[in-house]
Amino acid sequence: MQLRRFSAFALTLLATATLATATLPIGALAVAAERGPALPDYPPEKVADGVYVIHGPIDYPTPENQGFMNNPAWLVTDAGVVVIDPGSSVQTGEMVLRALREITDAPIIAVLNTHVHGDHWLGNQAIRAAYPEVPIYAHPNMIAAIENGAGEQWLDLMLRATEGATAGTEAVGPTQAVGGGTELELGGLTYRIHHWGPAHTNNDLMIEIPERGVLFAADNANNERIVRMDDASFEGLIDTLERAKTIPAEVVVPGHGLTGGPEIITENLDYVATLRQTVAELYDEGLSDFEMKDPVAERLTDYADWAGFDDELGKHISLVYLEVEADAF
Repeated sequence: MQLRRFSAFALTLLATATLATATLPIGALAVAAERGPALPDYPPEKVADGVYVIHGPIDYPTPENQGFMNNPAWLVTDAGVVVIDPGSSVQTGEMVLRALREITDAPIIAVLNTHVHGDHWLGNQAIRAAYPEVPIYAHPNMIAAIENGAGEQWLDLMLRATEGATAGTEAVGPTQAVGGGTELELGGLTYRIHHWGPAHTNNDLMIEIPERGVLFAADNANNERIVRMDDASFEGLIDTLERAKTIPAEVVVPGHGLTGGPEIITENLDYVATLRQTVAELYDEGLSDFEMKDPVAERLTDYADWAGFDDELGKHISLVYLEVEADAF
């Protein structure tokens, strides 16, 4: 099967990490490759009844954060625990298990992965090691991408970006396909799976728990973090966020950044919609993408302090420009 296009972010980061590790002693990498160090414990936060989130660092993977950069979460139910996005490495997954065990001894009955970017799901390995039969759910496009090599690429990316801290991680992918409109009943709770087409990727799941008033937005919506959008459809993300606004959730768990309320959806929608509208207007005026950064930034001053704004805005403009240009033909 043909390998699906891997994100430009991943390839760029991989190239950067390769240069960074090129000067490391061969012996150092060989030792690191055996097994990376344990990840320090991070405290979970209870965000709703029976719902816990570990809010990870919002940087990209580095030796300092050992690749941990997402928001692993779990729900405690009468029948057991459901884990969502257990993180970027076996070490992260093991840290999640330690934190979870401080709260409950109940077995893990399911894992849900929100999308293919490895910082969210490579922790599956630790969960599957503890519970070999646990089902792992994800969008079918994510399962296909991993089958076509994305998992191995993410393993290599994380290993190099962290200078060996994630060594020992294996790509244990999801096994159960779920798409938009699916409802899972797990432990007496409903897990409404939302997918309305390509958004942050072509395999994003937003997960609503109506009994708890919680929405897991994944990387479709982040809090004070501008994320890479190399795999995104900006038009599709706008549509997804517009639809997400109608979900009656009081608690929104972003892919990165602190948990909050529905304002997280609104803020991300405003960013993406303003970005796309401004680029379209400037395109009609005859500007090239490299001429647009300053006027676009002026429209997005509310986001100037968000992590990643300076790094990502120019790339976002170029990607949106391509979408706008394609629409013009």
